[in-house]
Amino acid sequence: MQTRSSNSSATTALIAVLLVLSFPFWIGIVGGLFGLIIGIFGGVIGAIGGIIGGILGAIGGLIGWIFDWNFHFPFFFGHSSFFTLVAIILLVVILIKTRK
Repeated sequence: MQTRSSNSSATTALIAVLLVLSFPFWIGIVGGLFGLIIGIFGGVIGAIGGIIGGILGAIGGLIGWIFDWNFHFPFFFGHSSFFTLVAIILLVVILIKTRK
């Protein structure tokens, strides 16, 4: 008749042997899940960075458009200050209309 401690040590040894023999299977699953989680995290960080970059690029483009537009037509007086004035007036009108 076996005692309780010998049965427990046999079970522990059997589990250790099974873990060693099945190592290639479960390490692949664990590594794949780890890679999937890190990949999703990296994708979210990249998407956030892309959104921030797009917003900052749009703001920079708008600022560049307002202050450096240089048409050389006679009715625009050949200066960008006219466009700046028109853009600021339009912005004020749009902001006033949206608050009503």
